Amino acid sequence: MAQEVTPDAIMQLGFGYWGSKTLLSAVELGLFTELAKGALALEDIRARLNLHERSVRDFLDALVALGMLRREQGRYANTPATELYLDRAKPTYMGGMLEMMSARLFRFWADLTEGLKTGAPQNEAKRGGDLFDTLYSDPGRLEQFLSAMTGLSLGIAHALAGKFPWSQHRSFVDVGVAQGGLPVVLAQAHKHLTGIGADLRIVRPIFERYVASHGLQDRLKFAALDFFNDPLPKGDVVIMGHILHDWDLPTKKMLLGKAYDTLPRDGSLIVFEAIIDDERRANAFGLLMSLNMLIETRGGFDYTGADCAAWMREAGFRETRVEHLSGPDSMVVGVK
Repeated sequence: MAQEVTPDAIMQLGFGYWGSKTLLSAVELGLFTELAKGALALEDIRARLNLHERSVRDFLDALVALGMLRREQGRYANTPATELYLDRAKPTYMGGMLEMMSARLFRFWADLTEGLKTGAPQNEAKRGGDLFDTLYSDPGRLEQFLSAMTGLSLGIAHALAGKFPWSQHRSFVDVGVAQGGLPVVLAQAHKHLTGIGADLRIVRPIFERYVASHGLQDRLKFAALDFFNDPLPKGDVVIMGHILHDWDLPTKKMLLGKAYDTLPRDGSLIVFEAIIDDERRANAFGLLMSLNMLIETRGGFDYTGADCAAWMREAGFRETRVEHLSGPDSMVVGVK
């Protein structure tokens, strides 16, 4: 018999934003951080988070049904995953990106149709602003954004620490370092490494506080960098994580060329993103991230491993390879 065709998958995807926003609001409210202190009854949660009595039960039970909370004998508790990754007090916190999605991206994505028709960004740029100007001009929003980048890259950082042959190198430069999450993980995993975190000057105090909190200020230093106008700092390895997809193709190639110029012979460039699979069929997250670049940037897009390897060879790299890191993210490595 022919398999029955149903609309279930269509409807599940169509209504998917309901569950997404429920999770984002829970992160924004600090629910998982409160529950990390211990399981709580419904009324205690309502009072602590200042929620209206009408919806609190549905909100909490929806999170149970979505697999984000546990409920036992009338008390709500985190799951192992939300306990580890959504408690703001833990160094493993990954909610920064979700907080930014709730505060900014969720609303901007409502205009995806307009973006598809116009090719124009749908964020602050619609009011004459620019994503990076807006983020970097507001210290509170900047800290939130940099925390989001740390959360997004933490698992990737640990994978990169284990999968790249760091024993063959002594130093690295992380371009677009944000808080410094990746350099801290690399320095903790490989005691012989020293690193430079390069970013706009305004990021320096945020980076230095984060690095000092891990006691690594002697091995990790900050370099102010405007990569449109300045040469990249020198190191045995240059890392560009979640950087290239922000820019159009000429800018991508310019940055790869700058990395090639600054590296020594046998030095390596590591580019990591949600690299799209070469057949453009499997990595849905990478393809959706590329749509997010439509929402957020004037020319950015995500790309396949084959695309990036070809651009690296064009820049002069003699050897390239693509290797999976974590989740939807992979790295493309170029050797000079």
